[in-house]
Amino acid sequence: MLIEIADRSGFCFGVERAIKLTEESADKYGEVWTLGPLIHNRIVTDSLQKQGIKIADEVAQAAGKPLVIRSHGVTEETENEARALCSVCIDATCPFVKKIHKIVSEQPEDSAVIILGDKTHPEVIGIKGHARCRVFVCADFEEIRGLYEHKALSPDEDVALVIQTTFDRGSFLGYSEDIRKCYNRVKIYDTICNATSERQKNAEELAKRAALMIVVGGKSSSNTGKLAEICARHCTTVFVENAEELPKQLLKGLRSDSIIGITAGASTPAYTIKEVHDSMNEEIKNINEIEEDFAALLEQDQSFTRLYNGKRVKATVVSISKKEAVVEVGAKQTGYIVRDELTNDPNAEVADVVKVGDVIDAIVIKVDDSVGTAALSKKRVDAALGMEKIAASKEANETLEGAVTAAVKGGVIVIANGTRVFIPASQTGVPRSGKLEDLVKKTVQFKVIEIDERRGRVVGSIRQANKEVRDAEKAKFWESIEVGQKFEGEVRSIEDYGVFVDIGAVDGLVRTSELTWNRVGHPKDIVSIGDKITVIVKSYDPEKKRVSLSAKDPDENPWTKFVADYAVDDVIKATVVSITEFGAFAQIIPGVDGLIHISQISTDRITNIASVLAVGQEVDVKIIDIDTEKSRVSLSIKALMEESAPAEDADAE
Repeated sequence: MLIEIADRSGFCFGVERAIKLTEESADKYGEVWTLGPLIHNRIVTDSLQKQGIKIADEVAQAAGKPLVIRSHGVTEETENEARALCSVCIDATCPFVKKIHKIVSEQPEDSAVIILGDKTHPEVIGIKGHARCRVFVCADFEEIRGLYEHKALSPDEDVALVIQTTFDRGSFLGYSEDIRKCYNRVKIYDTICNATSERQKNAEELAKRAALMIVVGGKSSSNTGKLAEICARHCTTVFVENAEELPKQLLKGLRSDSIIGITAGASTPAYTIKEVHDSMNEEIKNINEIEEDFAALLEQDQSFTRLYNGKRVKATVVSISKKEAVVEVGAKQTGYIVRDELTNDPNAEVADVVKVGDVIDAIVIKVDDSVGTAALSKKRVDAALGMEKIAASKEANETLEGAVTAAVKGGVIVIANGTRVFIPASQTGVPRSGKLEDLVKKTVQFKVIEIDERRGRVVGSIRQANKEVRDAEKAKFWESIEVGQKFEGEVRSIEDYGVFVDIGAVDGLVRTSELTWNRVGHPKDIVSIGDKITVIVKSYDPEKKRVSLSAKDPDENPWTKFVADYAVDDVIKATVVSITEFGAFAQIIPGVDGLIHISQISTDRITNIASVLAVGQEVDVKIIDIDTEKSRVSLSIKALMEESAPAEDADAE
């Protein structure tokens, strides 16, 4: 009998990511909680609990502690509660599930959403909690048609249909055409996870050839249950959580040339799959009364391992040099990986990539039996895995990080997840006058904007990632800004009417009159581009994205000093600083001017003020009014003339 393991078995990207985030958080914070079991696999959750990772049935149970939101995702309300109550909220929601949250949340309030899936599943409950319109959860097409027949939904309504990521693609494809017949304006979003589809496809292909299928995974796992359903259509199928649950005499009645297939759900660890495989192998050995375990013999005798181009192997590094790494692959041939096949990074040395004793995944690219060697490549395996992760990151609109390894014609090359990413010059954020070479050997963040998996080409944008960061900073700024808030800003530009100051997320305007308490001719007389100044928020308009600032220090307000030292009827000396058609302004103290109205300049009628007063002239004036609300002072020369006139007349008599 032959045992075959389906190609797509075990942890998917989303589960692997969730476990990694949880374990890293446990290392970082010590005590960590997950909101419900992290994944639907008792073996894995038991293992995590042994590492000190606890399970909370509700958010309040983990209040004040770091909390991980599991890969299934949660409702928007639950997520907000977690961020409010817990010290740290680590979002391990699968990127493909996040994509559905975004689609559902963006539907108009007067529309409707249909979720095709299991209404009791945590993923579906979470998706439903992100909708702002009516939501209907349907398990199959009959329930969808029921909405139409019972007039819960009109055939002319705007309807968006999304699908649970683990839903059977074959069933969905059978529904889609009928759904369009029921609803004239339906938008169908194919949100079934690509990895799930491939897993189901591979399992079904194997089940068609097999006499027996063993499906391994948690009994509460939706995607594992779907695998069991699909396999059961074609052959005898057994659903187990681990090797201990394998039924006795499982192989009884099978022909000696039968194929036994093994597949596993997305939440099933590799070691559980191996235990099932080993147990089945032992059972076959017992049935055929084989004295030696063929698998053990295979490991002991290298000659049984045949290498061929394209074969993927586990390779153990036995030595390294500047040019290559020598590896052991369990075959007659000696394996080697040259530096250029170790990594896409042209700046990396062999010792930067691998160490003696490392076990790595590699692919055979050339076998030379005449000299007993086999050339392998690590970077091609890394690139294939990296391409899958990058594709998932693009779906989730995640920001990636990588090292710039080279400046090439038209852009730069970044290595991320072992994959080459091309960043066009226009997307690097480097100005035309700048040098792309300045980015080399720097770590940058970028967004994936284009993927051509057939050609293995990925295009990214540093500008989009930077814009997203800036947009987030701006959103946070508009949420927290308050009148009276102080900032240390940098002068960005100078205009005739004021200066623009960078206060972090946005630029605010300081009008000329708000630069200083003293009289200003032009802003450039006060500040220069690049100057650091302290500013205070006077007003702001979030809709127009405008902020009005002042550089005046309230503690140095000259008006405060003026009202403390001066009063109406005081006679003082003032200096004329400007002349207008209606009067002259005279400085009383720096920062406080008073108006000598044309009618208060002389007892005689005046038509030309400049013939009586001149800028810079010091005059005796009387304070005749102080308007504290408007901070205005009225002065008079005429009042002093009138007060002295009777005495002069008496002397004349």
